[in-house]
Order: sequence, then structure tokens, then C-alpha cells
Amino acid sequence: MSWWTDRVVPHVVHAALDNPGLEQLRRETTEGLHGEVLEIGFGSGLNLPHLPDAVTAVHAVDPSDVGWRMSEQARGASRVPVDRVGLDGAGRIDAEDRSFDDVLITFTLCTVPDRDAVLSEVRRLLRPGGALHLLEHGRDPRPVAARAQDVLNPVQQALVGGCHTNRVVLEPFESPGWVLQSSAADHVGPRVMLPLLNHLTRAVVVPVAVAAA
Repeated sequence: MSWWTDRVVPHVVHAALDNPGLEQLRRETTEGLHGEVLEIGFGSGLNLPHLPDAVTAVHAVDPSDVGWRMSEQARGASRVPVDRVGLDGAGRIDAEDRSFDDVLITFTLCTVPDRDAVLSEVRRLLRPGGALHLLEHGRDPRPVAARAQDVLNPVQQALVGGCHTNRVVLEPFESPGWVLQSSAADHVGPRVMLPLLNHLTRAVVVPVAVAAA
């Protein structure tokens, strides 16, 4: 990783995602999690305060040592034990098949180079009856906004460690092997007067639960 991605991006992401507007979405996304949870893209630990009582442990995957250090306070305040089990969700995580009751991913599939590899590993690791709980931003369904996202995308990738503004969130789950249990779309982000800038800064957020077939 570059110096910018390694040292600066974790702080940028934390500042952008640590806001009251996302707390309700985090609560909705984590609802129903239970038992041993694998979280891919753990970051600075922003999901920890919203975990339901049924969660007994969180096993974190994240490539950033800076982000892991930033999460120290959240981990210390959490009733749920947290350990770090991997750096790369697209590679093979050091765990046996069907090791986890549920998987949690928030604002991470927008960035990973190979979503299919990450989701393949998720399917390997999920126990029968488990689900992937996903909160993600992506391509706006409004054509004008989507075109604006396409224009912004190279800038977003350069500034935010490879994050895409315009990935279609649910596209990977249209293939066989996934059962969409629930989903909802909303718009979050700053509202400004200039219409074009408003398109650039808005994000489509989809809380979704997906079970492996």
C-alpha cells in the first residue's frame, strides 16, 4: 500500500463514516447477528457498539495496522471479545470451513479489488443457516447521478484507497448460491444546493441480509 493509503485513508474513512446519520443503518444491519461473527473490513471498530447481545465474539479481517490501532478504544469498551484473524478478505482466511455463524461487511465491498473472491470466502466460512449482513454504498439508480458518479470515480479511488462510487451493490448476489433475505435502499450524505455536487456526494446505502444457498 502507498503511504497515503496506509497512513491517511484510515483516518479519512473513520471521519466520513463516524456520523449519527449512519448509526441507525448500522443498527439495522447488525440486527440478527449471533454467535461467532466474522467481520471483513473491520476498520476502526465502528460497528462494535451496535452488535446485539446474541453475538459472542467478533473475528476481524482488515489490512490496515493503523485502523487496528484506531479501534483499540472501541475494542476495549466492547463487551464482545475481538481478535484479528486476517488481513485480506479476498485471500484464504486462516479458519476451517463453516467456522462462523454470521458474516458482517460494511463499506468494504466498494473497495476490494475482487468482490467475487471475498464472497467466495464468505460462503466457505458461513455455517448452515448463517447470513452475510451487508451495508454498502454504490451506483445511484438515477441516471444523471450515476453519470456523475462515473466522473467522480477515478478521484474517489485515488483519494480513498480504491473505493468505487459506482459499483452495483447487489449485482454479485444475482448469481446462483445466494438467497436475498432483505434489502432496502436510501440516500445518505450531505445535501447541498448545487444539483451536480449533490449527485457527487450522495451515496446509495443498502442494508441487506444474504444467506448462502
